[in-house]
Amino acid sequence: MDIKSIREYMGADWTAVQERIGSALRSDINLLNATNESILSHSGKQMRPLLSLIMARACSGGREASDATVRYAAASELLHNATLLHDDVADDSDQRRGVPTIMSLMGPAVSVLVGDYWLVKAVELVLDASDGDMRVIRLFSKTLSDLAEGEMLQLQKAQSCDTDIQDYLRIIYNKTASLFEAACVSAAISVDACPEYEKAAKDYAVALGLAFQIKDDILDYAGTESVGKPLGVDILEQKMTMPLLGAFVNAGPSEEERIRVVVRNIVDHPEGRNEIVSFVKDNGGLEYAVDQLDKYVAQAVEALKVLPESKEKEMLVELAYFTARRAM
Repeated sequence: MDIKSIREYMGADWTAVQERIGSALRSDINLLNATNESILSHSGKQMRPLLSLIMARACSGGREASDATVRYAAASELLHNATLLHDDVADDSDQRRGVPTIMSLMGPAVSVLVGDYWLVKAVELVLDASDGDMRVIRLFSKTLSDLAEGEMLQLQKAQSCDTDIQDYLRIIYNKTASLFEAACVSAAISVDACPEYEKAAKDYAVALGLAFQIKDDILDYAGTESVGKPLGVDILEQKMTMPLLGAFVNAGPSEEERIRVVVRNIVDHPEGRNEIVSFVKDNGGLEYAVDQLDKYVAQAVEALKVLPESKEKEMLVELAYFTARRAM
């Protein structure tokens, strides 16, 4: 089952989320509406709201989405895109998903302002849920804090070039897995799931979020131009990700120190990117990262065992495996 067929299966619930996103963003400012519509037309897989809807059904015996479920799912997508608009400025990104970024088309100030707008609309959706729960407000608040801390830690580590695996895992939890967690746990809360199901939602989401980001980082070394960016972009920004950290483990301390010097000097010597990509491939960095990816996918699937058997549970399992297989 692919993403498109899962969306079709979700039917009216999926339509309700799309409508909620559209209505939340609507403005009487034509330029803002046109900009928002442009972003929505290239919105990618929309994994977070999709996971949110499926998790709600898996925890509730297949009930239709409540107003709170729809709002939380929509909020997760708005918040995700807000972070992308901000990240494009922080990373000076000209393209995302193979198309020009708002930053490249309209400038960094517009990208930040539109990102702020999406962020505020996400918060409004959470706050205005008719049957909302204070835990969800705290959950999304924590995610906002995690996102900021993750970005700052990544910048700090890019300057010091001393990232280790624990640093990396904290960064990708904060920047990716935390929002997966908010999307899935808020969904469980929205259907009054029991504590055991709520924990399953959290454990699944965190493991899946880590796997999702590790896959992205593998593609930076082993993907193609179809991912919307050339290979080795992360290393040009001095981001040490799982493939490189895995190659360090296999190559030993002296080679690790030599390559860390290349990373440290990459801004002045960008030609070092090719050496680092070759180092990762020659020292089993990709295989190491794939092993870690498979471990987190397995953890995600294991977390679901406490949930009752259902079509939705099968979809959650399939989406975990999809994360490992996806090409972009």
